[in-house]
Amino acid sequence: MASATLTLDLNALAQNWRDLNNQTACETAAVVKANGYGLGAPAVARRLAREGVRRFFVAVAEEGAVLRSALGQNAEIFVFSGHMPTGTNLIRDHQLIPLLNSVDQMLRHFEILPGHPFGVQIDTGMNRLGVEPSEWAAVKDMLLSQGPRLVMSHLACADDPQHPMNAEQLRVFRGLTDGLNIPRSLAATGGILLGPAYHFDLCRPGIGLYGGLPFADASPVVTLDIPVIQCRDVAVGETVGYANSWTATVPSRIATISAGYADGLIRAMGPNAHVHAGDQRVPCVGRVSMDLITVDVTNLDDDPTHLQLIGRHQSVDTIADMAGTIGYEILTSLGNRYARRVIE
Repeated sequence: MASATLTLDLNALAQNWRDLNNQTACETAAVVKANGYGLGAPAVARRLAREGVRRFFVAVAEEGAVLRSALGQNAEIFVFSGHMPTGTNLIRDHQLIPLLNSVDQMLRHFEILPGHPFGVQIDTGMNRLGVEPSEWAAVKDMLLSQGPRLVMSHLACADDPQHPMNAEQLRVFRGLTDGLNIPRSLAATGGILLGPAYHFDLCRPGIGLYGGLPFADASPVVTLDIPVIQCRDVAVGETVGYANSWTATVPSRIATISAGYADGLIRAMGPNAHVHAGDQRVPCVGRVSMDLITVDVTNLDDDPTHLQLIGRHQSVDTIADMAGTIGYEILTSLGNRYARRVIE
């Protein structure tokens, strides 16, 4: 097979959910937006449903419709983007729960879908989505009379436990919602790790389920093995790849592997990237191109048939560091050309 193999270990994903759930005394949901962080939302959600997850979060109504088809009617599916003008039919037909983010969304929802379930997102300082505190004060009584399923907010700096913004957002959220007889949610993965004060009634981990930071103790979920297309000898002074960006200083053996930036392997990682042949670390050389990466395998005893980029030696966050980005971007960029293998 000429394409790389992306292995998704759903047992590891389920273990990550259990480990995060064990850190709370409340309900633990799951965020499966962006097609399950690029790994396949239907398969991810079905596995988590087997663990007992009953509440799921997606970014847009279209994702919610896909999830409803995978899960059937025994799950609540919340939509972070709320009730958009083009989402009404999907919200109604697939029984999705929009998290209303503005007065405009509230008016739309109550006028077009009266009696349909909803939740509310409040902005507590991130200034991205959510009802402003002043708006919340004006509409709170009306919203409460309609029986929201959830009121939530989102932490901006939870991956940095010492950041003062965490305590500030907690203070604001409590000030706006204490005393309400409504389920509350503030914590995603980072918020769970901040401790019980942030947990409220429901936590909604995302990246930690898939093996990413800030959940440093996560079990690895993703493995990426890339086949070697060709090996060649390169003499001293010869160059490899576009722009002659790497020059051999000793007689070298170069393997060309079948993946590149079209597969989500970000071009910027090139100068810093390594792959593994078993337990042996070998450097990538030259530029990452659209379909190919070149690797210096001079110090291996034999030409490899495959090399591993993501796995037990290198996490998605290790790869992200190579490219100057974050694990979220690596996961959600992994391309469609991979042969996908699921362990469950």
